[in-house]
Amino acid sequence: MRSFKSLNNLVGWLVFAIAAVTYLLTLEPTASFWDCGEFIACSYKLLVPHPPGAPTFLLLGRIMSLFSFGDVTKVAVLINALSGLSSAFTVLFLFWIITRMARKLVLREAVGNSNLRAEAIEPNGYQRLLILSAGAVGALAFTFSDSFWFNAVEGEVYAMSALCTAAVVWLMLKWEAHADEPDSDKWIVLIAYVIGLSIGVHLLNLLTLPALGFIYYYRRTANPSMKGGILVMVVSMIIVGSILVGIIPGLPTLAGSVEVFFVNTIGLPFNSGLFVFLIVFIGLIWFGFRLSYQRRSQLLNTAMLCFVFILIGYSSYLIVPIRSSFQPTINENDPEDVLSFVSYLKREQYGSRPLLYGPQFNAQPNGQEPGAPRYARDPKTGRYKELPPQPEYTYADEDKMLIPRIYSYEPDQIANYKKWVDIQDGVKPTMGQNLGFLFRYQMGHMFWRYFMWNFVGRESDIQQAGVVTPFSPGKSTLPARIGESPAHNNFLALPLILGLIGLFFQSRRDSKDAWVTGLLFLMTGLAIVFYLNQPPREPRERDYTFTGATFAFSIWIGLGVLGLAELFGKVVKADGLRAGLALVVGLLIPGIMAAQGWDDHDRSNRYNSVDSAKNLLNSCAPNAILFTNGDNDTFPLWYAQEVEGVRTDVRVAVLSYLNTDWYIAQMKRRAYKSQPFPISMGPEAYAQGTNDMLPYAANPAVQSVNLKEFIQLIASNNPLLQVQYQEGGPSMNSFPTPNFYLPIDTVAVRKLGIIPKDRENQLVSKMEWSMGKRAIEKKNLVILDMIASNNWQRPIYFSSTVAPSDYMNLQPYFQLEGMAYRLLPLKDPNYDPRSGDEGFVEKDLTYERLLKTFSYRGLQNPHIFYDENNLRFPANYRDKFARLSQAYLSSGNVAKAKEVADKCLELMPDNTIPYDYYSPQLVPALVAGGEKAKADQLLDAMTRRSEQMLAYYSTKPDASLFEDDMRGYLLGLQSVYRAAELSGDSVRAQKAYGLMNQYYPR
Repeated sequence: MRSFKSLNNLVGWLVFAIAAVTYLLTLEPTASFWDCGEFIACSYKLLVPHPPGAPTFLLLGRIMSLFSFGDVTKVAVLINALSGLSSAFTVLFLFWIITRMARKLVLREAVGNSNLRAEAIEPNGYQRLLILSAGAVGALAFTFSDSFWFNAVEGEVYAMSALCTAAVVWLMLKWEAHADEPDSDKWIVLIAYVIGLSIGVHLLNLLTLPALGFIYYYRRTANPSMKGGILVMVVSMIIVGSILVGIIPGLPTLAGSVEVFFVNTIGLPFNSGLFVFLIVFIGLIWFGFRLSYQRRSQLLNTAMLCFVFILIGYSSYLIVPIRSSFQPTINENDPEDVLSFVSYLKREQYGSRPLLYGPQFNAQPNGQEPGAPRYARDPKTGRYKELPPQPEYTYADEDKMLIPRIYSYEPDQIANYKKWVDIQDGVKPTMGQNLGFLFRYQMGHMFWRYFMWNFVGRESDIQQAGVVTPFSPGKSTLPARIGESPAHNNFLALPLILGLIGLFFQSRRDSKDAWVTGLLFLMTGLAIVFYLNQPPREPRERDYTFTGATFAFSIWIGLGVLGLAELFGKVVKADGLRAGLALVVGLLIPGIMAAQGWDDHDRSNRYNSVDSAKNLLNSCAPNAILFTNGDNDTFPLWYAQEVEGVRTDVRVAVLSYLNTDWYIAQMKRRAYKSQPFPISMGPEAYAQGTNDMLPYAANPAVQSVNLKEFIQLIASNNPLLQVQYQEGGPSMNSFPTPNFYLPIDTVAVRKLGIIPKDRENQLVSKMEWSMGKRAIEKKNLVILDMIASNNWQRPIYFSSTVAPSDYMNLQPYFQLEGMAYRLLPLKDPNYDPRSGDEGFVEKDLTYERLLKTFSYRGLQNPHIFYDENNLRFPANYRDKFARLSQAYLSSGNVAKAKEVADKCLELMPDNTIPYDYYSPQLVPALVAGGEKAKADQLLDAMTRRSEQMLAYYSTKPDASLFEDDMRGYLLGLQSVYRAAELSGDSVRAQKAYGLMNQYYPR
């Protein structure tokens, strides 16, 4: 008969295989939305991603990418597979963690009061079955949990972070089993190394340290006490703080201070202070080891070894300044020296949130104080020049409070605070209101809701979606968008029930291990909630942050099998039958989770994100400049260019990054086939702290300003534009009028051949527009500089997904070409800002791109699940198809208008990409082309769904959370109304109008 050890390994690897096959079968074959495109691109070429980076992940991703053997289309799936394999190994470690805890529980009576430990006793057949069943059920439940599965099939850091968490917990249990052996501390040193490596993935791993501390305490202490437990918690948190503050940013910060001193004060060359710091630091480490040997202190020696191995793991971060110094194409924050590296580690560009004490949302600054000193290298002088410190607002004590949860002063966030607590503008929130927001929103909505998604059920993929319980309405009674959504998963609360059985069983049998598991759950769940201090509006769901807590609860799900066996023992006396029943019932739970979750986690044929990026790039003329929005607009573009080499002649410029000097400097360098930005002003005009914001300072004598002259005045810091807002404060540039103009050399423009023949009469000799009275940000100044300096030599485009506020009111001069707007000195005589349609539709060019050039892989496949985020880009396609069909219809070409509308419906059918706001805009072309029945079906489907969803939301007590979604359905009805009116269908128009009147007031 096999030993328990071999069976434990065999079954563990079998569970690993199930998880690995699951994740590899459901992997996304290319880059997903959000940060995945950035991480895959940066892994492939070892570039520098957004702070604080993930160098361990990048290095391992680079190794995985080598297995593409030159086929760049396989790079993404290989790096996604890194997440899949990391997740499978997490499941493996979880299995072994559960079986180790279950073994202690099952053999507890056999151990009794003897000095034997559970590891020294070989379980019998019944006990083996129970222990291995517990491990299999708990590990498989975690395998198919919603949030963990989501992370496992995309190239992001959270899967590998979960692996680090699982590894350190398993290693600590290995130490516990071998703690009496002379070399047992090797396991603790290995834990330190894994923690060091995990810093280069994500910092969530550090939150396991308090639980590990209690494992150590309980193993080394015969009679644990409350006092001892408090001390363990304090010491553990000190260790967490030492790593989080002392090692990660602390050591580089100290090195930076030494570097500035040796260069600026003593006069040595760059990097001399850094070398001095390293020599002294290594000397101190040597002294620490020497002292441990002299004093024969095993504790000090082990502590020193742990410290060194954390540093060895942390050394993966050296890749960041090394690669940054080579000026790669993605080089966020440009952390090429020790000082900029510190800023990168501290994530200074993202600001901070108050944690324990700070201003509340109504607080008004009563002054400013300079922030920490900032330095930058000055190659001309060979010294570090001091930059203007970032000012920090100060607040009166009465405007501050303990545990400030209601802190954001942004109007949109304040409106959302009011959905959770009854706060008043101008009135300081009470402590009760702060705690109410903490418990109701931050803990309730942003943690317990996610927790229930994983172990009870999830309503849908719509943001703010609730929990489905065994008592929730059946699918047939729900709107199709919810009831028929693959993301509508109902686990009948069985995983939760089994986990609670396991919690009570372990608490009763082994309170110490129950406390360790509970502490792991609290630290990776509710403690993160408290630390993040999330505002009431987030761009997407954040459940991926809390997979550590679902990991911990899955331990209890596994141990619940032991509880089931004990319950069955009251009616079934045969040990084998009892264990078999517990296994069968237990396996039903991951079986239900797999069956419910497969369709919405299967991304195996989803290409939407990368196709949208390629289509956007292919909308641009050669050597173009393309301005884009944030993550989902930009990161797939980076992937397409850096990995697959698509349209590297197009320079992608992220608007939010253009507010920083480091990014502007990068844009002024060549990248692949793309020439530098045509910017006239030098780096001093764009240095951080200079021209960050140009306020409007009205000058009645100036009616309008020549853009080229304005840029020259800004470059020279001309006194004509200087204003001073505070007496004795610094002067800053401003703009005297919102009205700008740019003279156009029409002869030169015609010679460039960029004017379509049908628009030659729209060429203007002077472009005129209003910037409005809002302050001009640095990003706007950069764009204005380029417009003034470019002389129409390089095509300038704005992505059609950019916020209209960033178009700077240039829309009358936009030309729609595919998915992007090109800026041209042509004024559309029919432009109406009230219509919401941006830019003149260049029909032939847009037709060629939409119907001939672009790729729409998978959008016709009804078996592919497109969640809320993935549906946004097809909606953008429909918008452009609708505008093109309208343009053809307006020009009298009914056949072309009908062809475009039919092609749109063929490429994105309703059963794959449900009709949206833009779909009814195809109706006039369909009706004109003789397809009234198809048009009626579209309008009826839109009306029916909107009515169902609005009626559903109107019955929900938390309907205010779905205001954006409800607004979308009301806009859809408005679109139906307009289409029906244009088509002469008064019946359908009136029905849509009546529904709008019924639901809009609510």
